[in-house]
Amino acid sequence: MPALAITDIVDADVAAVIALWQACGLTRPWNDPASDIALARRGPHSTVLIGRDGDAIVATAMVGHDGHRGWAYYVAADPKLRAQGYGRAIMNAAEDWLRAAGIPKLQLMVRRENLDVAAFYESIGYEVAQTVVFAKWLDGREPPR
Repeated sequence: MPALAITDIVDADVAAVIALWQACGLTRPWNDPASDIALARRGPHSTVLIGRDGDAIVATAMVGHDGHRGWAYYVAADPKLRAQGYGRAIMNAAEDWLRAAGIPKLQLMVRRENLDVAAFYESIGYEVAQTVVFAKWLDGREPPR
């Protein structure tokens, strides 16, 4: 596994991180990635972890918790550098961040059609949960269809 330098995001990283998320197909029109980053950085219960290989940002994971369950979002590995262990390394860092906070469980969501990503998570020990996720927009927006 590569020895990535893992750090919390800083202001100078934001544009490159958003570009990586866009290259990985993680952004959606209804979620502003810059606002998501700002929200994750606002308190002690969440952050965006950055994996660097030299000067290049090659992996990310937004990680946070509610005091009981941890969550990972925007897990990304540079698509030009896939299958080099960067996804596994950033997920290990996210798990370590949650363990250090005393959180015993990490959850994440994968879009149904994203079979390759689902296979990746299964390969590193994640299981499909037998739950259904419900959602409601609290700002009055209509849900995306």
